[in-house]
Amino acid sequence: MNRSLEGKIKINTFADIVGGEDDSVNEIELTKLYTFKNHPFKVKDDERMQEMVESIKKSGILVPGVVRKREEGGYEIISGHRRKRACELAGLKTMPMLIKKYTDDEAVIAMIDSNLQREEILPSEKAFAYKMKLEALSHQGKTTSCQVGTKLRSDDMAGKELGESARQIHRYIRLTELVSPLLDMVDEKKIKFIPAVELSYLTDSQQRILLEIINDESVVPSLSQAQQLKDLSQKMSYTRESVLAIMVVAPTKERRITLRQEVIYKYFDPDTSDEEIEKTICSLLEKWKRKGAK
Repeated sequence: MNRSLEGKIKINTFADIVGGEDDSVNEIELTKLYTFKNHPFKVKDDERMQEMVESIKKSGILVPGVVRKREEGGYEIISGHRRKRACELAGLKTMPMLIKKYTDDEAVIAMIDSNLQREEILPSEKAFAYKMKLEALSHQGKTTSCQVGTKLRSDDMAGKELGESARQIHRYIRLTELVSPLLDMVDEKKIKFIPAVELSYLTDSQQRILLEIINDESVVPSLSQAQQLKDLSQKMSYTRESVLAIMVVAPTKERRITLRQEVIYKYFDPDTSDEEIEKTICSLLEKWKRKGAK
């Protein structure tokens, strides 16, 4: 049975993702297991990986991975990239796997769905995962054994499949246009999500100019600044100097000048209005300014 959490990615059961057939489990050598082509999810040797290693040492692999055969030999991992790495770190030589017969598009969808169940997913991972899945769905144009629900005939339907609005999906996919260092900053929460989407409309060379300024000046673009940079790009006026003018705002010196009434009024008749006094002072200051400019 499918479970949906409002506002979150729809979570499918293992059987939903890999198909309902009663397949036998095969022990496959780790050396014959290959990473999925363009796999968008990162496998890190972090604290969670170490916890998985300890769990495997204690209890073994509780849930088998999923693979499909490669034409050139060996197997392509659909589900189980992190488990495979944990097996390597635990000193194992093999890993239990279900061997499935997937088309390329079915394999993409199953791989994405199995990984979107994770609790923590980086913006970059979502970006490339959503892009891959929507491309696969557009190739198919129909429901497959890996999909749940009705046909996805529009971006709105695709949004329902992924548990996101169509607009939000497009925003994530825009992140794939960022150069790697800027996308890393989004993952590290140094650049916020919406400003990053605006920056994705800059060309690669423009993004690298911005990256240099970020590193040199220790600044990070706000939403307003990101929108201004996008505007510069669209108007073909994007230069290092124009970017610096937006990103590096010189602090203005605060001035407080107060003229006492007795100082001012001694130069004017008592009947002179405040408006006339202001106009006269401004006129004299303007003449003084022009005289100093000569």
